[in-house]
Amino acid sequence: MPAPLPPLLYQSSHVVILDKPAGLPVHTGPGGGACVEDWFPQLSRRKDGPWLAHRLDADTSGCLAIALRKQPLLAMQEAFANKTARKTYWAVVDGGPQAPTGRINLPLLKTSTRAGWSVQVADKGAPAATTWRVLGRDGQTSWLELELETGRTHQARVHCAAMGWPIVGDALYGKPHAAGLHLLARSLYLPIDNGVTVTAPPRAGMRPALHACGWRATEQG
Repeated sequence: MPAPLPPLLYQSSHVVILDKPAGLPVHTGPGGGACVEDWFPQLSRRKDGPWLAHRLDADTSGCLAIALRKQPLLAMQEAFANKTARKTYWAVVDGGPQAPTGRINLPLLKTSTRAGWSVQVADKGAPAATTWRVLGRDGQTSWLELELETGRTHQARVHCAAMGWPIVGDALYGKPHAAGLHLLARSLYLPIDNGVTVTAPPRAGMRPALHACGWRATEQG
């Protein structure tokens, strides 16, 4: 029996955007277990769907778009490909950049070993670019807004770690944290239904670190 649906940030007859909880993969892994696709029968009983329009890491919370029909799926995939869709992330990082804004342009390569797979910065990797803006600081951590110009696997996590400020709670590229990975798919704009913009609130585990950096829930959602 799948868990109750998480909060829906947007819903129409052909698209749903939900607030994906942290710790839940979008697909079932080799070992089985719960995943976002378990909710598909609750979202639509049509035979031609639903489908994931994009993906989020299991440990990342926030905006996730699901197409209930094939036509909106193709429209959203095209929007991500031609960059008319826009995703922004919030991250709390250890340390942080000195400048208020910047851009990371480092190619990324997925590599596999006996211990598992990871993504590394490598000259022969795929092009990847991330822009960042500092939204707040507390002296030890920084609250960043990230926009991924490319959608590589683990891009935000690897780019931040490569700059010397890994995301708090990133056990693979930084250090684990009791409250998990401090990465939120904060907002999503899709050029469908005359333009749809949704915003996901930070999950409970991220809020103390965000508060320390100056975030106020009543002002910024």
